Amino acid sequence: MDLIDRAGGHFRESIATLQLVMDELSPAIAVAAERMVASLMNEGKILACGNGGAAADAHHFVTMMLGHFEKERPGLAAIALSSDSPSLTAVGNDYEFDLIFSKQVRALGHHNDLLLVISSSGNSANIIEAIYAAHERGMNVIALTGNDGGQVAEILSPEDLHLNVPVTRAARVQEVHLLLLHALCDAIDYMLLGGE
Repeated sequence: MDLIDRAGGHFRESIATLQLVMDELSPAIAVAAERMVASLMNEGKILACGNGGAAADAHHFVTMMLGHFEKERPGLAAIALSSDSPSLTAVGNDYEFDLIFSKQVRALGHHNDLLLVISSSGNSANIIEAIYAAHERGMNVIALTGNDGGQVAEILSPEDLHLNVPVTRAARVQEVHLLLLHALCDAIDYMLLGGE
């Protein structure tokens, strides 16, 4: 196989993954966007977290909430929990890495807030701890996962929302997660601003 065929294989596999999840996840995106808007309209905020590339995705989502997606609008309340490196390193050093998000959720989260977690495996210990903390604070969770959803799928409450990409290849899961975040931003803007 030459490099051109190999590169084309990524496109074909990505398209197949998108087609696989499009019909299943579109209704969940609509519900997630409705919950986010309801939270924001009730003076709540969205706390977002993930590790590595998922942390970058959480930051990307928060940037689009605070700034804008495709239309100008006032900023929307969202915080990326991985953005405060002094707090992350202090908690990781003084306690343990598994608590870097949950301590922030317990300190910043309120019952009108939502927790958005992003984890390709669904098995990240610090994401699981963040979900437990959100439940303690009376917060609902929107979880973006891959494969079988991992431990995250097992601990979500009936009020939570799970957007799972049921494939094993992390690159494909991450690509769909980014599309899900863009679709959420578009739906939120549509509900708040109207338009086509």
